[in-house]
Amino acid sequence: MTATALEVRHGRDLVPPPLFQRLAAFCADEYRMDLPMAERVMDQGLALLDLMGTTGEPLSPSKTVDPAWHTFMLHSQEYTDWCRTRYGRYIHHAPNSRYRDGLVMRQVVDRLRAAGYFADDALWGTAADCNEPACCGDGPCC
Repeated sequence: MTATALEVRHGRDLVPPPLFQRLAAFCADEYRMDLPMAERVMDQGLALLDLMGTTGEPLSPSKTVDPAWHTFMLHSQEYTDWCRTRYGRYIHHAPNSRYRDGLVMRQVVDRLRAAGYFADDALWGTAADCNEPACCGDGPCC
């Protein structure tokens, strides 16, 4: 399905609402975030995973979004089933923090938007002002 200019996709819609809420609650507790922030992080993480799953390209999460991937992977049965059902394969996490500079994060945000997803600039370090903890290691605040 191709997104039109009027429809904006959200990562949270890729999993059933009860699973999304469970993941967000776990993320909030595990990474000491308030629940609204954890929900934003999970939304962006799921959108990133979908982009990687559908394109087959490895992409980097920002430092702020990365906990979403870790959270989902820790729910191993749900994560494995989700990956295999949606993409026919498991999406592995091979961390490399060198790929979190501003240029890379802007490219990821551009790719998310091109796929029709809402991209939360503050979580990717692509907002006009770099404010911790939203930046991803490429600015003076980190």
